[in-house]
Amino acid sequence: MRAKEARKVSVVAMPNRRRGRTRAQSIKEEKAVAKVRILNKLKPRTENQSDYIRTMVENDITFCSGPPGSGKGFCAIGLACEYLLNGKVSKIILTRPTIEVGNTLGLLPGTAIEKTEPYLVPMLEALKFFLGPTELEHHRKFKNIEIVPLQHMRGMTFWNSFILCDECQDCSFLQIKTCLTRFGNKSKMVMMGDTTQSDLPTHLQGGFSTCINKLQNVEGIGISTLEICDIQRSEIVKRIVERLG
Repeated sequence: MRAKEARKVSVVAMPNRRRGRTRAQSIKEEKAVAKVRILNKLKPRTENQSDYIRTMVENDITFCSGPPGSGKGFCAIGLACEYLLNGKVSKIILTRPTIEVGNTLGLLPGTAIEKTEPYLVPMLEALKFFLGPTELEHHRKFKNIEIVPLQHMRGMTFWNSFILCDECQDCSFLQIKTCLTRFGNKSKMVMMGDTTQSDLPTHLQGGFSTCINKLQNVEGIGISTLEICDIQRSEIVKRIVERLG
């Protein structure tokens, strides 16, 4: 009887030990799969997109201007995810101006971050595309992915981070300068915008273009331009941009 009982105990105990090993292996495999998934999804579809990704890799700070749907944010976010998962940076910083198109929706409730988050939905959706919803939630919970309002950047320094600033055509010159000078060691920064679609008052427009022009040929800063031919959102968007400018 005792021998039979011993055999029963060993049979019951074994799955638990295997389950422990399998769980550790599955976590490792999930991370490996996520890395492969990002690399598979982050495939440039045009020559300009390929040059854009290369510019981001080779420089500390990259400015990218281009029409809607040309991959400005998509390529930058995909590369940021690859850097995060491979330990090249410890966190991703998301920011953009809180300027609305046309009529304002009024004051939003909540903290500054909660007020900024609705404006960052396109970036968060792209992050979800590359990471998946579960992993995105995990990284946000542990502050590996953070939203930082432009208005609160004064005095901050972002070390070992991949900083993404979207819709820079709606940033004033001062806001762009403030964001740029938050750059810390071992970081990457990408400033993205469409110079033809500014929602700022006329006297505040042009900060993005001014910075691009003044920072040409500065070591460590790359300039990339995407064009109508790079639009991948849909063919009709490409035709609309061609006609409306």
